[in-house]
Amino acid sequence: MSLTKADPNKQGWEDSAAFVILTRNNELDALRKTIQQLEARFNHKFNYPYVFLNDVEFTQEFKDLTSSLTNAETKYGVIPQEHWSYPDWIDVEKADRLRKKMGDEGIIYGDNLSYRHMCRFESGFFFRHPLMEEYEFYWRVEPSVEFSCDIDYDPFLYMKENNKKYGWTISLIEFEATIPTLWDTTKAFMKEHPDMIPKNNLMNFVSNDNGKNYNLCHFWSNFEIADLKFLRSPEYTAFFDYLDKSGGFFYERWGDAPVHSIAVGIFLNKSEVHFFNDIGYKHEPFMHCPVARELQKKCHCNADDNFGKEANRLVTQAR
Repeated sequence: MSLTKADPNKQGWEDSAAFVILTRNNELDALRKTIQQLEARFNHKFNYPYVFLNDVEFTQEFKDLTSSLTNAETKYGVIPQEHWSYPDWIDVEKADRLRKKMGDEGIIYGDNLSYRHMCRFESGFFFRHPLMEEYEFYWRVEPSVEFSCDIDYDPFLYMKENNKKYGWTISLIEFEATIPTLWDTTKAFMKEHPDMIPKNNLMNFVSNDNGKNYNLCHFWSNFEIADLKFLRSPEYTAFFDYLDKSGGFFYERWGDAPVHSIAVGIFLNKSEVHFFNDIGYKHEPFMHCPVARELQKKCHCNADDNFGKEANRLVTQAR
């Protein structure tokens, strides 16, 4: 079900990209603030549509108070149950036991089942939702995030015209305790499917020893602008299915950020990945704020609070 507020003069390219927001009804107020900033900083000039996804039906209040913030089309979808539940091959008793153990050990989101469903959904299913089928590019947005710089150009069109497959703003280190076997599983996949792994890739971003170990670097996927053809490709689909069948989303606590980042590292090359340095972005507790004076003229963030200088250096080296 959707509420439509489309620009009658909009046609062509703008219909091929959208914001995608996985959210809940109780996050309405936090999300409204985010949409207001995104509209003011960028979308009031471009009117890209919003796709809101939830594991339950959105309330009418949610629909009314989000659609009222934009002149763009807004769509509201429910996630299929099979994309937000245990798959058949999971030993539920084992998953419950290991989840409790992680919680007892104080691992972040260690005992949270809903968080695991979210990570699995963002890793392998959001782009398969019927409401996403018509789009070529997506921009992931989450409640409570902030946008602090005017964006006077079209990042979607930039990605398309420059053959970029994945764009990011913040990179950091993953909690190792959440992914103890993720890299071993990835190496097993690469060994079984060497034909899918291009030689000219970004392995040096995710590994400091040519693939022997994972260095825990990942793009913080709560912000990403990417080509949906990449996620829908036979290579990425095979990779996700391989990870999914291993059970690591439930027996451990694999996040979509390392999954996306490892996929970028092994499947894409440096010319296909873009650092959106000019997009001021904050997701507590971290912020990317452009430090260049020329970029600061369009921003309200404090460059001294910019996060990720060391992580960004690693990415630059990998290139």
